[in-house]
Amino acid sequence: MALYEHVFMVRQDASAAQVEALIDQFKGVIAAGGGKVTKVENWGVKSIAFRVKKNRKAHYVLFNIDAPHAPVAEMERQMSISEDVIRFMTVAVETLEDGPSAMMRRREDREERGSFGDDRGFGGGRGFGGDRGDRGDRGDRGARPRRNETESAEAQ
Repeated sequence: MALYEHVFMVRQDASAAQVEALIDQFKGVIAAGGGKVTKVENWGVKSIAFRVKKNRKAHYVLFNIDAPHAPVAEMERQMSISEDVIRFMTVAVETLEDGPSAMMRRREDREERGSFGDDRGFGGGRGFGGDRGDRGDRGDRGARPRRNETESAEAQ
C-alpha cells in the first residue's frame, strides 16, 4: 500500500465537535477502502496567509495514511463536496514520520520556553541578532563627499 501525508483545513467557525466528526468521517472512508490512518494530529485554529473562501483562520488537521489510492481519492472527493473543508493537500511519501510532526514539536517547544521564549537571540533590542559585536574600523568617514555635494559640484 502507498503512504500519504494529508492535511486539510476546516472553516474557522466550525466547532471542535464538528472537526472531530469530520475526522471520524474521513477515517471511516479510508478504513472502508482497506487502508488505515496511522496518525491524526489536530493542530487547532491557525491564521491563514491569505483569505480562503472568505476565511482568515482555519482548523488544521494532519493524517498519516497507509492505504491504496482509491480510498484516498474518495476521501478527497468527499472533502471537495463538503462545505466545511476549505482546502486539502495530499502528498505521497516514502516513509511516514514517527512521533509528533514539526508543527506539534514547535508547539511543545513554545510551551517549554514560556510565552515569550528564552534567551535565544530573538526579541528585545534592535533586529533579531541582539548584540552585533565589534564592527571594526569604519575608516575616515569625513573624506568621502556626500551625494548632494557631488551632484552640486557636477552641476556647476
